Amino acid sequence: MSTAAEGIVRVVVADDQAAVRAGLVMILGAAPGIEVVGEAADGEEAVRLARELRPDVVLMDVQMPRMDGVAATRVVASEALADVLVLTTFDLDEYVFGALRAGAAGFLLKDSDAATLTEAVRLVARGEGMIAPAVTRRLIAAFGAETGRGGGRARAELTAAVAALTPREHEVLVCLGRGMSNLEIAEHLAMAEATTKTHVSRILPKLGVRSRAQAAVAAHELGLLDGADDTAGTPGISAGPEEPGRP
Repeated sequence: MSTAAEGIVRVVVADDQAAVRAGLVMILGAAPGIEVVGEAADGEEAVRLARELRPDVVLMDVQMPRMDGVAATRVVASEALADVLVLTTFDLDEYVFGALRAGAAGFLLKDSDAATLTEAVRLVARGEGMIAPAVTRRLIAAFGAETGRGGGRARAELTAAVAALTPREHEVLVCLGRGMSNLEIAEHLAMAEATTKTHVSRILPKLGVRSRAQAAVAAHELGLLDGADDTAGTPGISAGPEEPGRP
């Protein structure tokens, strides 16, 4: 059973650069309610520790030896071992999009400050996730290129799927695109947080996506936020992969 709901977020830090890893461990170790339970210098070790320790979050660098962060994320997400928060830089777009498709819960730039890092870890542990605004823009561009291949078939299918959503589900999807958490969506749409979770859990399979992050990027790409209520939130933070019972 995850300890996140009990107030302690257990984290495995995976980065092949010892100095960077030590810095991350120091920041997280000093944060209230966060415990670093393991460190990995490559993707294979990250997967092994995730299987052994079952942390709430794996903080994953994308470029690592033996097994890169994308491949490691795919294993961790597919086996539901933990939620993955990916660390990236501006010049690694192909890794970022690969990690999105692999099921990463969130994306954070390596130069983020301590407060942003700790908040991202907490959001991911709650199932809300986080995507840095700069990364969001790149994901949207990459998503557009991906759906643009094959004569636009993928985009057409996604457009049809969105059209089949109920009006309420459409409103929730727009909120996801704006980076709102379940609680923020509930408050904005005047409904219970549990109802929000139910809507999200229904939206994902209807769109054929595996995570809230993918749904948020799709909402941007399809222009669902154009003309929407600007008070709904700020793009950039988005929730991550859905697990049964964790919309």
